[in-house]
Amino acid sequence: MFMRFQAHRGLKLVRGEGQYVWDSEGRRYLDAHTGHGAAFLGHRPRKVVDAIKEQLDKLMVASTTFSTDAMEDCLSSLGKILPSKLNNVYFQNSGAEAVELALKLAFKATGRRGLLSFRNGFHGRTLGALSVTWNREYREGLPLLRAEFGEFNDISSADLINDETAAVILEPVQGEGGIEPSRRDFLVELRRACDEAGAVLIFDEVQCGFGRTGATWAHQSRGVEPDILIAGKSIASGFPISLVAARDWVIEGLRAGFHGSTHGGNPLACAALKASIELFIEENVPEAARKKGKSLASMISEYAEPKGEGLMLGVRVKHPGRAIRSLQASGVLALKAGEDMVRLLPPYCITEEDCSFLSGRLKRVLSEQSS
Repeated sequence: MFMRFQAHRGLKLVRGEGQYVWDSEGRRYLDAHTGHGAAFLGHRPRKVVDAIKEQLDKLMVASTTFSTDAMEDCLSSLGKILPSKLNNVYFQNSGAEAVELALKLAFKATGRRGLLSFRNGFHGRTLGALSVTWNREYREGLPLLRAEFGEFNDISSADLINDETAAVILEPVQGEGGIEPSRRDFLVELRRACDEAGAVLIFDEVQCGFGRTGATWAHQSRGVEPDILIAGKSIASGFPISLVAARDWVIEGLRAGFHGSTHGGNPLACAALKASIELFIEENVPEAARKKGKSLASMISEYAEPKGEGLMLGVRVKHPGRAIRSLQASGVLALKAGEDMVRLLPPYCITEEDCSFLSGRLKRVLSEQSS
């Protein structure tokens, strides 16, 4: 029997195409859940599906102790979208795994053990990632790393960074914690404090990265660059792969065997990532997300106050669980953020008609809750 750690949504999904999914009863849904944001490029984008099929006929499994065309091509494509100073890449399978590696790199590079994270931040559910995740319900009763939590967007949090700090980790736009964009002055101050203390600044863009906020990477619209960037979820159109990209100084002196991954850099995943990057560039996905997000937010603002950037939006409601169930019943899949918010993570390929449909259904749900 499958171990369920989350309540079942009562749907059996059988097919996905673009911005839509269908259940086993043949009902169609506008997908603003997208597997916690993973299907940002839409369900089964043809270019990515074809690339996976082509790779499947060549090589399905390979260890990173060998070179493959799939990985070499993938790394070459990543060079087109990653910041130039973050030129050292390692692949993992999930965001939490990538967070684990980022923390290990910070510990090794600094020789320290202190960690600074922030209220309402979310970085995963493995023990290291959980140590820097705010929600106490997730962390209760578990042996975790030593971490301190500052106030997000409060520049005085930089005062917590000292000569015992190995790493500062945060999401440039918080996702699960409540769709909270970071302020530029906050990131600037963290960057300054990390430079002075010799600490590693880590930006977790597993959810907010890869175009979703209207920029290739959310931190780029703030003009502040990290020492380590973490990406995942949508970078291979939902195919399981994540990455850690680090500056040169972070990886100096690493020994053989420091880290490893059986499936990290899998040929199929690399092929999916390369094709996703090609689609990302061809379709100018960040610009599409910016424009469509602005349009959707404008529609919602007529009756509520949306938060977020691009196609990463949240709306406060009295009863988010009830609201999400009502949206689902009316043909929209969404998810929760924080304690009182409906989170909307639709794919870049939604249309103006889709935005109107989504907004109309949300308006009706909010009206029902206020009556």
